[in-house]
This record gives sequence, C-alpha cells and structure tokens, in this order.
Amino acid sequence: MSKVRHILGISGGKDSAALSIYMKQKYPGMNIEYYNSDTGCELAETEVLVDRLGAYLGEIKRLRAAEGSPEDTPFEHFLKAMGGFLPSVQQRWCTKKMKLAEFEKYVGDDYAVSYVGIRGDEDRDGYISSKPNIQAVFPFRKNIWSLDVINKVLNNDNLEQFIAYYEELCPDHLKEEIMPIVQRPISKQYYYSKKLNALTDVDVRLFNHVVFKFLKTTDYPVGKLSEEEFPLLDNDEVLVKEDIFRILRDSGVGVPSYYDEIPFEVDGKTGTYCRSRSGCYFCFFQQRIEWVWLLEQHPELYEKAMSFEKDGYTWIQGESLAELARPERVRQIKLDVIKRQEEAKGRQQSSALVDILGDEPMCTNCFI
Repeated sequence: MSKVRHILGISGGKDSAALSIYMKQKYPGMNIEYYNSDTGCELAETEVLVDRLGAYLGEIKRLRAAEGSPEDTPFEHFLKAMGGFLPSVQQRWCTKKMKLAEFEKYVGDDYAVSYVGIRGDEDRDGYISSKPNIQAVFPFRKNIWSLDVINKVLNNDNLEQFIAYYEELCPDHLKEEIMPIVQRPISKQYYYSKKLNALTDVDVRLFNHVVFKFLKTTDYPVGKLSEEEFPLLDNDEVLVKEDIFRILRDSGVGVPSYYDEIPFEVDGKTGTYCRSRSGCYFCFFQQRIEWVWLLEQHPELYEKAMSFEKDGYTWIQGESLAELARPERVRQIKLDVIKRQEEAKGRQQSSALVDILGDEPMCTNCFI
C-alpha cells in the first residue's frame, strides 16, 4: 500500500475543534496530523481554543504564510501585494493565499485524506482540493464522501461495476430491498442525491464499503488504504450542532468564548449578541450584528479593520465600518436582532444569536 497521510485542519471554530476530539476519541489508532493555518488575524479567544486543543491532542502544526515578511501579519503582506484590494465574497484571495496555498504546500505530493468538520445538519459541501492527491472526507455527515466521489460512483457509465459490487457485498436479507435502487440509473427524475439518500437510508455502512471498493480502482487516496486503515467505513453516526457543543464541553477543552451570548439593551428592550464563527476578526462573511459585537467587545480590532478600508474598498458591500459604527446605525442593527430573537421565542425556537444566524453562507475553504 502507498503511504497515505491523515490530516485534520483546526480552524479555531467549534466544528473542527469537535471533529479533532471526536476522531482522537473514536479512532485512537489512526495517526492523524493536526494543523492550524495562522493568518495573524484571529481573535485572542480563537488562539486560546487552539492552545487548549494542542494540549489535548498532543501537537498542532502551525502553518503561517509569508514567513519572513516585514509586514506584521500574513494578511497585511498580501493586502499590500494586492494593492490594497480587500478580499470579498466575490474575490476570496485571503483564503487562497493564507490557507489553501500553505495547506497544499504542507501536503506536497503525498497522498492525503483531509477530514472536514461539516455537520450532519448542514446543507453544504466542503473543501475539495484541485490536487488529485488530496481527498476530503466528512465524518460528521451520514454521507462521508465528497460530491466528486458521489458523482463518479453513481455515474451511469459505472453502473455495471456499481451493481456488481453490491451483488458481492450485500447480505442476502437486504438484496430484495436495495438492489432495485442500485440498478436504477440516474435520470432527470432520479438524480444523484435522490439515489444517494435512498441507498444510505437502507444501509449506510454497506454503501461506504461499496464506495471503498470502487475507490480501489481509482487514484483517490482513500482507495490506497486498507479497511483497517480507514475505520470510518463502519461509522453511521450523524452529528449535529448540539453534539458539537457537547463534545467540546465533555472533553474539557470547552466552547470558544466568542460563542458566549452577551446581553445588551436598546430603548428598554434586551437582546444578546456573540460571534457565530471563527476566522479572521474582519471576516467579510460575518453579519452586521457581529461587526457591532467586534466594535464593542474588541474596539481596537474594529479600528484596525476600519483602517484597511480605503479607495472605495469596504468589508461590507455598500457600507463602510465608519458608517456602521455611528450610534444610530448600531441602535438600528441591535433593534433588528432583538426583533428576530423575539420572533424566534414566539415560535418556541432558540433565540441565541448563534442559532438565529445559523450556518449562513461562508467560505468553506476558510475552515479546512
């Protein structure tokens, strides 16, 4: 067998932190390399979590771009190289230059399985490397495989091979139920996700073993492992947000303090705010209420983020941080959040900001 590295990125957020603990607890025999991409722009609370995880896991490799640069942080190095052009939803150069490039340099040409903490209650796919020697796997989800693997395995061009593997591996008592699903080709009416869900609903472990056998015929890194080296084939757990917080608390590592709800009052009404994700303090994916949180909880970082805005480049489309910081604007943003929290209570749902904001669109590559 070719040597395959098992790699897990620690972003400083709850999901990757919980995944690292989960993998160490459930698969202690796996030799997993833990790493963190250090941008120099994380919150102090994030650094505390990474340090605690380092003590729990044993070692976390710190990757830092632009080593030797005269600039204070990797971000400032690349911002200067980009002529002051701030990253945005449309142009996410920060992730590419500070995280992906360093991660792929760290892996080099080795075969590697990258474990990613996207949960079972999230409807999104994660990091898929453009390099064929790196394969992403998602242990928290019912379907642990990436979209490219699913599309290849379930493609009609490979249907005979897929059927043959199910015939070989499927126990007799399941064949009557599952083989009609296996044999049905993909069509406009019977699309990939529909077939995937039907197969995993019957027996997710069987599906994993079939996919594994298929990958043996490809150059995917997982296909170069033995079954003993990849015990996730028999994992049928699905973990959601509640499980993530439980894992963090039960391990003693704890939940990052930026998730702590902090109360505020406006016009006699009360609400709470916090930060809903890890990442750089100036992340352009954060909501306006999170910018208000930064303004009031870390004013020096807000000032720093504001200093990067110039020549029409702003973190928020159509609004500068100077405009957002005006008292009347802060008041309105807080009142909007209070309204959303009151509506959530009325529906007997959680009014915590981290739940209201949920996992809204973000750059998944930031969290490898």
